[in-house]
Amino acid sequence: MRIALTGSSGKLGTVVARELRAAGHDLIGLDVRGERGPGFVQVDLTDYGQVVDALTAVNDQHDGFDALVHLAAIPAPGIRSDIATFHNNMASTFNVFWAATRLGIQKIVYASSETVLGLPFDVPPPYIPVDEEYAPRPESVYSLVKTLEERLAVELVRWNPELSITALRFSNVMVPEDYAEFPFDDDARARKWNLWGYIDARDGAQAVDRALETAPAGFDTFIIAAADTVMTRPNAELVAEVFPGVETHGDLGDTRTLLSIDKARRLLGYEPQHSWRDHR
Repeated sequence: MRIALTGSSGKLGTVVARELRAAGHDLIGLDVRGERGPGFVQVDLTDYGQVVDALTAVNDQHDGFDALVHLAAIPAPGIRSDIATFHNNMASTFNVFWAATRLGIQKIVYASSETVLGLPFDVPPPYIPVDEEYAPRPESVYSLVKTLEERLAVELVRWNPELSITALRFSNVMVPEDYAEFPFDDDARARKWNLWGYIDARDGAQAVDRALETAPAGFDTFIIAAADTVMTRPNAELVAEVFPGVETHGDLGDTRTLLSIDKARRLLGYEPQHSWRDHR
């Protein structure tokens, strides 16, 4: 595919760009900053005119796209002020979605967030493992934007029945260099905020590729996490200590992820290949 990748200079975007190109896709990175050269166009995504122009054609680098992967955003709450986060992330997503649909791009895969599940779980989750079956519970402006983006996607595919938009609710993105800090066994509460989850960026790229290949028309959401937790302590012990009284569904496993990836496995063919345990 000919793919536009926003946020191509970010932590996840850098790896997604590398992996999608290795898979044979023709990719152009779009970001507000990055290294000048073939395969990259500097774009302020909060400026709709720049977005339309960049997705239409840029010199001789491309003449349009088959698909859009949208990863660009202020990547977490607390980095910038709430109003700056809202204005940047909401405007960027609306601009790229709207421009893509106007230009006839019918395949969109984008970064939603695990935060819509209710992170940092100061109010306990409704049950464990968490999945996509309960309504979003945003607890920050960053998460509120992610929730609104999902609602935006719902309406866009209703208006455009041939359009496919896939929201990947990525867990905390890690690269191999981060694994020197693992595990986090000293304090169960230190990582309770996302049920001790994470995602290796390479598996994040795999999820993007699977969604590009398999997602049908319409809108759907998927939790994307590693197959394991960031802990060596067993799940039952962690849940009993930090979330006593929360309903549990089935066998929690030993260190199996508590951010359920069953839906992504079933519908996308996603299967994590990387673990921090491989780098011990």
